[in-house]
Amino acid sequence: MSSVMINVLAVAASFMFMEFAAWFIHKYIMHGLLWNLHKDHHVKNSKSFFELNDLFFIMFATPSIILMYFGYSGSLDNPMFWAGIGIALYGLAYTFVHDIYIHQRFKFFNKFETPYFRAMRRAHKMHHKHIQKKDSESFGFLFVPKTYRTND
Repeated sequence: MSSVMINVLAVAASFMFMEFAAWFIHKYIMHGLLWNLHKDHHVKNSKSFFELNDLFFIMFATPSIILMYFGYSGSLDNPMFWAGIGIALYGLAYTFVHDIYIHQRFKFFNKFETPYFRAMRRAHKMHHKHIQKKDSESFGFLFVPKTYRTND
């Protein structure tokens, strides 16, 4: 297998792995041990643009930065570098879909609708229906459970 193909697989695998990692971290860490950082995302207590929840950006960006830093050794042939790129691309997708599209923190895509994005928004709305750390549902990001999909 060529190094290009291995690097493409590293990007794709790390991007897909991040969906599981994001679900796990969201369910068990953000709604668990670190709820104090995440709760202001569910219950707005200030008029500030920033939330304590935004600190999770650092948690998710750190592995990407480390993989890219140690994976780059004068050339772009190391799959570790490309795995870091995959994580960064997931973070970029998260920013655009979650922060910009779903929560409208920037008013860029407020008219962009497809059945998939409507289902994603529906699932996220159900997640935010619960303002406490317990009893929440739909912790994923890109994978939308069948429950929230319709045939529209």
